[in-house]
This record gives sequence, C-alpha cells and structure tokens, in this order.
Amino acid sequence: MASHETTRLRLDISYDGTDFSGWARQPGRRTVCGEIEEKLSAIVRTPVLLTVAGRTDAGVHASGQVAHVDVPTAALPDDLERLVRRLARFLPRDVRVTRISVAPEHFDARFSAIRRHYEYRLTTAVYGAEPLRARDTVAWPKKVDVDAMQRASRSLLGLHDFAAFCKRREGATTVRELQRFDWTYEDDILTAYVSADAFCWSMVRSLVGAALAVGEGRRTVEWMTGLLDERERAASVAVAPAHGLSLVRVDYPADEDLAARNAATREMRGPITPGCCG
Repeated sequence: MASHETTRLRLDISYDGTDFSGWARQPGRRTVCGEIEEKLSAIVRTPVLLTVAGRTDAGVHASGQVAHVDVPTAALPDDLERLVRRLARFLPRDVRVTRISVAPEHFDARFSAIRRHYEYRLTTAVYGAEPLRARDTVAWPKKVDVDAMQRASRSLLGLHDFAAFCKRREGATTVRELQRFDWTYEDDILTAYVSADAFCWSMVRSLVGAALAVGEGRRTVEWMTGLLDERERAASVAVAPAHGLSLVRVDYPADEDLAARNAATREMRGPITPGCCG
C-alpha cells in the first residue's frame, strides 16, 4: 500500500526576473513558480505546488527568495543536496534553487515570515548601466540630492497605511510596518535598502519612484510624508522600473515561535487564494 506521508521542504531560490512574467503561475506565460513546479514535479513524479514568501512582479529579481513545498517522503533522496543538483540540471539558467532543507514544524514560507528585504539599484553614470549589470541596474543619468532622498525616505518609517504607494487588491490591507528605507551612493551607483514586515503590490517601486522625485527636486520631503494621509493610490507617485529591484532576504522567527507567527499573520492579512504563492 502506497504511503501518503509528506515532508515539507524549504527551498531557497535565486533568479534573474528579466524574462519571466513574475513569480506567480499564469496560463500561457513563463513564470518562476511554473518553471520550478514543472521540473520538481517531474523529478519526484507527482504534482507539487509551491508557497512563496513574496510574489515578485514581471522583471523583478531575487537572490533570497524562499518557498515551501510538501513532497511525498518516499520520493525524496536521503541527501537533499542530490535534489538541488538534479534541479540544477533541468532548470533554465535564469533560475536556481540554491538550497533545500527539511522545514521545521509549522514553517510556512509566507505566513511565518517576519521581514522581507529588498534592494533597488540605479546608476547615475552618464553612459548608463555597465553591460554586465544592465539587467539589474536602472540607468538614471540625472543629478539627485541623496540627502533629501534620505530625509524623505526615513520620514515614512513605522506602521502606516501605505495606500498611496500600493495598487489595491480587493479585501487586502495596505497597512504595513516599514522598518528600513535608506540609500547609499558610491561610484555612480545609487542603492535603496527597503525592509518591512510585508509589502503590498508595487509598494517598493512606488517608494523608490517617490524618493527619486524628491531627489530630482520635482517634489519636497513634505510632499512625500504627506502621502501617508492618502487612502487611495496616488497618481502623482511614479512606479520605478521593475528591473532595478531584487528580493535579497526573508527573515523568520525561531522555530518555537513559528506557529504563533502564522496565526498572527493570518489574522492580520485575512483569507488568501490557494495556489502558487499560498
């Protein structure tokens, strides 16, 4: 009699999002989720569904994405590194599962996460992006006031309603705790570091776009801070190009705190639609 026991695996994932229509599975489109699910299902000889820490839009990259998947225990090798090697043989070059481990009890890639970290990379060089970095660096050959951008960005830190920076989804909250938003500028490379408990749709790129408007002198620090009073998407906020954005890390609590974190997140975020990203 076949065993129906499953094992939950944590997958650490990296990808170049340039040629993907985002993370989430979409009929007729090439997606990160679709590629991994297809190849992993073939290897373990049963259909599998991934749940991801954070969906990324078309063109957005990741070096620290996390997903979980429930796989029949009997289909797994004794050494999970073998599974990593097999996936490397079958996956296309622009996506890699860099590590697979048995997930601790109550681990949920999405609901257990306590923090997501993104980086947004631009260059102000007059010649644009270096060819070897052109797929993850936005050419922005304009003068910017980085100090003003820092002041504007830091004024948004804390727990707020970020409706002005988000494309609204029906029934979803736009309240988030922005824990880091600052910039570095070195050798013509301008990098934003953005961390929060979670992000709503297009939030990071909207934050970056608003800060750039301040840096160019088209808007003031006070304008950016005042956006927190808006309760609808602000037409004055431009969304920065997708290819400058990368998900670089997802933080999780200690194993003994996972169940409590899951319950708290589900209560705050509400019901979800089953599928690729949980």
